[in-house]
Amino acid sequence: MSGPPAFDAHAHRPLLDRSAWFGALPEDLKEALLEAGRLRRLKAGECLFRRGAPNCGLYAVLRGSVHVGTVTPSGRQNLVAVVPAPHWFGELALIDQGPRTHDTEAREATDLLWVPLPALQALLQAEPRHWQAFAALAVHKLRAAFEELEDAALLGTQARVAKRLLQLSTGHGMLTAQAALRTVSLNQEEFAATLGLTRQTVNEMLGLLADQGLIAKGYGRVDILDVEGLRALCRPS
Repeated sequence: MSGPPAFDAHAHRPLLDRSAWFGALPEDLKEALLEAGRLRRLKAGECLFRRGAPNCGLYAVLRGSVHVGTVTPSGRQNLVAVVPAPHWFGELALIDQGPRTHDTEAREATDLLWVPLPALQALLQAEPRHWQAFAALAVHKLRAAFEELEDAALLGTQARVAKRLLQLSTGHGMLTAQAALRTVSLNQEEFAATLGLTRQTVNEMLGLLADQGLIAKGYGRVDILDVEGLRALCRPS
């Protein structure tokens, strides 16, 4: 009796090429990551790693999504981000050789491409020039974090909600232009948590955006009708 078919990371390349980071990599680095890639499957709510855990490698989401956040000593959850396909994560610990910075668990049934740490270390020892690619991935996220801090200080609530919708449609700049979404999945509670707002406030702001004809609200989703109109709202006054 034969077992399940062997995992072939190359079969997921069309999806992974929708990532602006992966899509721009040199061909030899793409091939090396795919050759080293292994499949990790998580059930909904299953933990991938906890804050402070040692580095185990790099990940890309192939199906589903993961929650990234922290849990306070009192048990309160602080959601930092929801990471969908085809996003990559885990590069910070690779660069500084430090522990994991956040708790990461499956939001739903999730498949991950996992590039184990020994394979990454061997690759980078053989080809040190590829360090720049992983640094670029980390720097992109750092720039996004600085931008969010600035938005919290300069933009009003409606503008912040509008901008976050645009960010979701482009995967926070991590999707290629061709892969940008006009319909984004939206859990209002999660959406509010990542903005530091209440669910009631987010619902009110989404209603205002819908009244202006900029979006259409659906069950668990938002359709973006007017990209330029949303961008206009995001410009600091």
